[in-house]
Amino acid sequence: MSDPIIQLDDVHLTLTSRAGPVHILRGVSLAIPEGQSAAIVGPSGSGKTSLLMVIAGLERASCGEVRVSGRPLGPMSEDGLAVFRGADIGIVFQSFHLVPTMTALENVALPLELAGDGTAVVAARELLEEVGLGARMDHFPAELSGGEQQRVAIARALVRKPRIILADEPTGNLDGRTGRQIIELLFGLRQSRNATLVIVTHDDRLATMTDRVIRMADGAIVADDGVRVSARRVSS
Repeated sequence: MSDPIIQLDDVHLTLTSRAGPVHILRGVSLAIPEGQSAAIVGPSGSGKTSLLMVIAGLERASCGEVRVSGRPLGPMSEDGLAVFRGADIGIVFQSFHLVPTMTALENVALPLELAGDGTAVVAARELLEEVGLGARMDHFPAELSGGEQQRVAIARALVRKPRIILADEPTGNLDGRTGRQIIELLFGLRQSRNATLVIVTHDDRLATMTDRVIRMADGAIVADDGVRVSARRVSS
């Protein structure tokens, strides 16, 4: 059996505050195989988003080992982590984080352009067509609805064909109907690319669509149902 694409061993994350050290993650161990979809759920403050940020290398673990795509993140420099993320990880945030002065096409092309890929505009155009924004490519973020902005953000996250997609409350700023459309899109793109998907969510209905639900409380994993039959289809 191949090694997990995401593996954490006894990971702790402690941050400093005026009141003293704050223990965010407490001994988290986790292995996610390639191609699996997993939801991380739990109450606010349980460490869900921090765990996702540690997996992405956006937060460094205070101790323990984090391995992603077979590579330990601890020894990497900040520049090395940025290059690694760009190649292997696509991140979708609750707040879309689009560049306001760039069009949808320019936002999606940006990761490829930064990587020196001469096909950036062509690839971005094709992906925007795929997410249903063929007629909105030349619009700026302020000219797009919330659902359209999230589609642009998803396209930007996937344009370099990452092996891993990390999503932090991807429907949190959207109404119910638009959120369901975004989830259908995200799961469809994940399946067509055979990517590993990890979603932080408060939405139980979204969590049930994944292969696995990982429940957190007080910075630790308190339940993990493992691989199960997934209800991936979203009713219209």
